[in-house]
Amino acid sequence: MEAESEPYVRLATMRQLHQAVADLNRARSLADTLQAVADGIVTGLGYELGCVNLVRPDGDLVVAAFAGNSAAEALITGRVGSRESWERRLSMGEPWDELRFIPHTDGWVLLDDDVPQWHTDGPEPRFEDEWHPLDRLYAPMYASGGGMDLLGVLSVDRPRNGRRPGAWGREALQMYASQAAIAISNARLRANMQRALVRLEREQQALRASEESFRQAFEYAPSGMAIAEMGGDQHGRLLRTNDALCRLMGRPASVLRRYSFADLVHPEDIGTLLRTSAEGGRAELRLGRRDGTYLWVSLRNSVVADTADGPRFLLTHVEDIEERKRNELNLAHRASHDALTGLPNSAELRSRLSARLCERPHSVAASAASSASTAIEALDAAYGDTGPSPAHGYRADGFEGEAAPDGGPYDHHVHTVAPDEERDDGSKGLAVLFCDLDGFKSINDRFGHHTGDAVLIEVARRLTTCVRDGDTVARLGGDEFVVLADGLAAADAADLAVRLRNAIIPPIRVDGRAVRVGASFGIGWAECGISVEEVLSSADQRMYVEKRSRSKVHRRAG
Repeated sequence: MEAESEPYVRLATMRQLHQAVADLNRARSLADTLQAVADGIVTGLGYELGCVNLVRPDGDLVVAAFAGNSAAEALITGRVGSRESWERRLSMGEPWDELRFIPHTDGWVLLDDDVPQWHTDGPEPRFEDEWHPLDRLYAPMYASGGGMDLLGVLSVDRPRNGRRPGAWGREALQMYASQAAIAISNARLRANMQRALVRLEREQQALRASEESFRQAFEYAPSGMAIAEMGGDQHGRLLRTNDALCRLMGRPASVLRRYSFADLVHPEDIGTLLRTSAEGGRAELRLGRRDGTYLWVSLRNSVVADTADGPRFLLTHVEDIEERKRNELNLAHRASHDALTGLPNSAELRSRLSARLCERPHSVAASAASSASTAIEALDAAYGDTGPSPAHGYRADGFEGEAAPDGGPYDHHVHTVAPDEERDDGSKGLAVLFCDLDGFKSINDRFGHHTGDAVLIEVARRLTTCVRDGDTVARLGGDEFVVLADGLAAADAADLAVRLRNAIIPPIRVDGRAVRVGASFGIGWAECGISVEEVLSSADQRMYVEKRSRSKVHRRAG
C-alpha cells in the first residue's frame, strides 16, 4: 500500500517544492529572499525548523534567516559561526551525496563549538530511522558556475514525519539547496546592481549639479571667461564665451566664436600669448576691441585634461586691467617726468643720454677696427683673395658689425661722435643744448611762485614746439632745461639755439600780466668715451661762457 502511495507523495512534495522555489523568485530583496529560503524549508520540505547560514565577506557564516520557531529565531539570528567550525562539521558529517548528516551519537562533540545552534532534548529513537533531537542535517549551497565556492549552508531539523529523510527527501532537499543558491546569488546581483544604479544616479546628479554650477559660474562671472580648443587645426579657437567677455570685447558671442585669441591679440604680444597657451599660467597682454582700440587684460589659462585622452581644451579667465596698467604707466611717467611741465626729468635725461654713450673712446674704436681690417686684408692677400673685404669692422657711419665677446671692434653699438667745431666738415653728432632762463628769479621774487610756475610751463611748451619728433626736451631742475638733438652739425646746433632763444623771448601772459624771460644756451656734444656728467658739465660751462659774454641788458627779461 505504501509503495502504491509513494508516487502521490512525490507528486505532492514536488508541488510544494515548486511553490517554495516560486516564492524564492518572487522575493524583491536579498533579505526577503533569505527569509523565503528559510520559510520554504518549513512549508515546502516538511521540516519544523529551517535555518539559512550565509558566508560573510570575511569567510565566517552568519545566521541570516530562521523559520519555524520564533524563540529560536530571536536567539540565534544574526549570530556568527567561524568558518573553521563549519568546515569541521561538513567534513565529519556522513555524506548523503552533497548533504551532510551528523547523527546524535557523533554530534555530542559539537555542543561546545561556536556555531549558533538550537535543539531540544528528547527520548532515544525507538527504531533505526527515527529522528533524534540532536541529529544534524546540512545542505551546503555553492555559488553557480560549477565551482565549489561555498555560498552558505542550510540547516534543517525535526522532520514532521519524525523520520530521517529517505532518498527522495534527500534529493528534494539537495534540489532546494541548489535553487536557493541560485536565488540568493541573483538577489545579491540585483542588490549590487541596485546599489550601483543608486550610486550612478547620485554621481550623475552630482555631475549635473556640478555642470550647472560651472555653467552659472561661467555665464554670470563678473569677469570674462572663455573655453578654447586645444590642439589640432582649430587650436585656440573660442568655443564658448560668457557675457562679461562679450561686453569687454564689444562683440557678441556668435562673432567671438569665429576668432581665436591669436586673432585678437596686439601684434607685439603674440609671443606672450603663444607661450601662455602652450604652458598654461598667466600673462598680461592687449586684446583688440570691435572699435579698433586695444584693451589691457590679464589672461589666466587652465588646461582641462581628460585622464584617457590628455589635454582637451583651455579654460581662460580674462580680467580687465586697463585701469591698473594706466595707473602703472602714470606712475612710471611721474617717476621719469617733471610734475610741473610734463617734460622728462633729470633722471630720464641721464638715462636717454647714457644709452647713446659707451666707455670706449671713438678714436680707440676706429683704430682697433682699422687694425682688424688691415689684418683681414693681409690674410686675404696671403690666400690670393683680392676681393672686397667682408662687412666687418669699422664703417664710416660709426656702426660696427658682428659682436665679439670683449665688446671691441665687432659690436653692435653705434658710436656717438662729436663733430669738429673748429673745422666745419659737415660731420654730425648728438648736440646737448643747456638752457638757463635769464631774469626768472626776479619774476619769482616780484610775482610769486604761481607766476613762476606758469612761466616754466609756457617755456617748456615753446621749447617742445621748436624741436623735431625724436628730440628730447628735459627739465634739469629750477629754471634749467636741456635739449638733446641728434644728427646736427655745429652750425645746425647754433641755429637751433637761436630759434629756441627767440621762441622764449616773446612776452608770457599770466593772470592778465605780461612777463618776459631771456635764455642763455650752451652747446655741448655727446661722445663715446666721456660720461653723462661730463657731457652735461661741458654744456653747462659753455652756457655760462655765453651768458657772461652777453651784456646784462641783453640778458635781462622784460
